[in-house]
Amino acid sequence: MLNFLKMLAAPEFFFSILRISAPILFATLAAIVVEKAGFCNIGLEGLMMFSALAGSLGSYYTGSWFFGLMAAIVVGIGMSLLMGFFAFNLKTDITMVGIAINMMGSGGTLFLCKVITNLTEGKAMASTTGLITKTLCIPNINIPIISKIPFLGSVISGHSLLTYLAFLFCLLTSIMLYRTSLGLNIRAVGENPNAASSVGVSVLKIKYIAIGFSGLMCGFGGAFMSMSYAQGWSQDMVAGRGFIALAAQAMGSGECLGGMLSSLVFGFAQALGIKFSAIGLDSNLASPIPYAVTIIGLVIFAVAKRNREKKEHSSAGLERAAAK
Repeated sequence: MLNFLKMLAAPEFFFSILRISAPILFATLAAIVVEKAGFCNIGLEGLMMFSALAGSLGSYYTGSWFFGLMAAIVVGIGMSLLMGFFAFNLKTDITMVGIAINMMGSGGTLFLCKVITNLTEGKAMASTTGLITKTLCIPNINIPIISKIPFLGSVISGHSLLTYLAFLFCLLTSIMLYRTSLGLNIRAVGENPNAASSVGVSVLKIKYIAIGFSGLMCGFGGAFMSMSYAQGWSQDMVAGRGFIALAAQAMGSGECLGGMLSSLVFGFAQALGIKFSAIGLDSNLASPIPYAVTIIGLVIFAVAKRNREKKEHSSAGLERAAAK
């Protein structure tokens, strides 16, 4: 037990929390922006899976991690805009569109990988996990001064470029939502689209921007999975992070800071599950830990929200009674 606690107190454990949290945070930011625009994109999982495959193949065939990253971003944005076309123009229920994207992300990516790489199913599953070498992965960044600080340097320095971008985008997204006219328009459309339209805001355009932004974030998240978290692509490698991000968005009350903290909580849960597996706990018991934490977190959030609403309702009732 003492050795396990020492393992949890080691800088490597905190390093893994940040590393694991990064793809969840990307998807959480995607969920936050579309929620502000008045709809929910449950297709984050599928978007990340398509982007992960595009990043891996793009890096492999171009010989450059940068072009692989660009491929992942383009696919993420393109697939999200396609979702928008079906939902906003063809009036298809966006939940159904998201479910379709998630289903395609599982089987469709394997089919595309087999078609593009010309590998049989068994070889595809074995080979695509090592499709790209370390030189084609997104590079790690060692921060010169911070890396020399005991403990803190081992936690913060040495992460993938995308890990730092995830937390930077959290700040930039918050600024965009609350300090720019675009963010004001997004929030206005989400709160009252008719009122926004009456003052000249194009509701359709804003919704396309929001869902395109979600595709951008999923592009980064998918690229992280196949070009940093793992050296290559494998089927269902996103492993529910898109759904966890929806929970993180809800637990964070739809705000960037809350979403970031929720992502870190889920990152902690996944890192804890990995540590339990390392000390010999059955993987069938360790792997559900992040999903159990997701359920518990959502229950706590729902109870806290209900209690808060009850207090607000009671306060409003007392004020009306006092006014009479």
